[in-house]
Amino acid sequence: MVLPNSLSSYYEKFLTTGEVKCIDEEIPFEIPKGWEWTRIRNISQSYIGLTYSPTDVSSRGTIVLRSSNIQNGKIVLNDVVRVSKEISEKLQVEKNDIIICARNGSAKLVGKSAVVTDVTEPMTFGAFMAICKTALYQYVSIFLQSDLFFSQLRGVSGTTTINQLTQNNFNDFWIPIPPANEQKRIVEKLQNVSPFIERYSKSQETLNLMNIQIKEQLKKSILQEAIQGKLVPQIAEEGTAQELLEQIRQEKQKLVKEGKLKKSVLTDSVIYKGDDNKYWEKKENNVVCIDDEIPFVIPNSWNWCRLKDIGRTETGTTPSKSHPEYFGNYIPFLSPANILGSKIISETQGLSNIGIEFGRVVPKNSILQVCIGGSIGKCAIVNKPATFNQQINSITPYLCNVEFVHIVLQSEYFRLAIMDKATGTATPIINRGNWETLLFPLPPLKEQLRIIEKYKGVTSIM
Repeated sequence: MVLPNSLSSYYEKFLTTGEVKCIDEEIPFEIPKGWEWTRIRNISQSYIGLTYSPTDVSSRGTIVLRSSNIQNGKIVLNDVVRVSKEISEKLQVEKNDIIICARNGSAKLVGKSAVVTDVTEPMTFGAFMAICKTALYQYVSIFLQSDLFFSQLRGVSGTTTINQLTQNNFNDFWIPIPPANEQKRIVEKLQNVSPFIERYSKSQETLNLMNIQIKEQLKKSILQEAIQGKLVPQIAEEGTAQELLEQIRQEKQKLVKEGKLKKSVLTDSVIYKGDDNKYWEKKENNVVCIDDEIPFVIPNSWNWCRLKDIGRTETGTTPSKSHPEYFGNYIPFLSPANILGSKIISETQGLSNIGIEFGRVVPKNSILQVCIGGSIGKCAIVNKPATFNQQINSITPYLCNVEFVHIVLQSEYFRLAIMDKATGTATPIINRGNWETLLFPLPPLKEQLRIIEKYKGVTSIM
């Protein structure tokens, strides 16, 4: 029982003991005169459902309501489970009862509820569900959709790794109760405006989807502008990509002499535009016209090259799972699941200092790109040394800006180039040999830096 005193403070009296205490800190907000604050337990009875064993399941029997049976605020009897076990009276679902999702792996689902509008056959509810039986079901169902209810729910479910609503917690929740006639007017008003709310909600969902699609399309357009030399102007004093490629070749020769690279990396091709305005590729003594491969025009200071010409490429590998000692937390071991939104989102696995000998290690500022399956093409820069499995190819750029290389690899052009060279039907896959020979549009280094700065500036306001 809540008792406001003359000083406008709120007090709660416990009828069993007669104790009275000030509860000002618990009261969420002021309510109109004639309303009262009370706890849910004072206006309802609530119960948590039971767990049923597989032996209880039957093709005929009592329907067991689960979280999936609450859809858009209504009870939907699709994909129902039935049990043959006898159900106690307090756990039997009746018309006007409120069913609540009390426990779920997803916080978004806990607290969703629906009023049972009709009972044509026996029903109960499972262990992850709760029931609220109250004569004020119409008003309480409104409360269960309010920010007040969910703020109290967050206050209790946030203390555990499993999002849940217990019977005790629910019973302790505060609810503001208006007079009966006002409750009726509130319910009627909401029923009248609900169709408009639903219509607005659908329109908002459509608008949100359009905004996401527009944002994605805009990002693709900006990426395409960036890799075609249209995002920033060219500056003659910054040199040419041909000069950069020569510096990269010299760097690779140096690393070969130092024993850090194999001599095979020096077998680069040279792509140039001939006097006939066609593109030609020279590999050792062979010269081949590749005009049909060139996807778009690039500035004169840029150069087409193969991906392998600008960096060291690798394919990942997985150490034998029969040796648990190979796995640990010495170095991250990444899979496609660890790449989301062009970023490394988590490090769920790792290799030990023994297992690293059987893994494929790349240094910081390497780029990982998925080479198989439905997520083929997604990529991310690693910010520290890492290992990865065979579903991923990597490139560690020489002398190029890694962020610019990342821009090219996540562009729509490069994604389509991957799909064009991928094999397989149900599961597309591109091996390292095909991947590393994809065409790469290369600008001078200083222009790469200006492109990155411009790209970040534009995308930061999207």
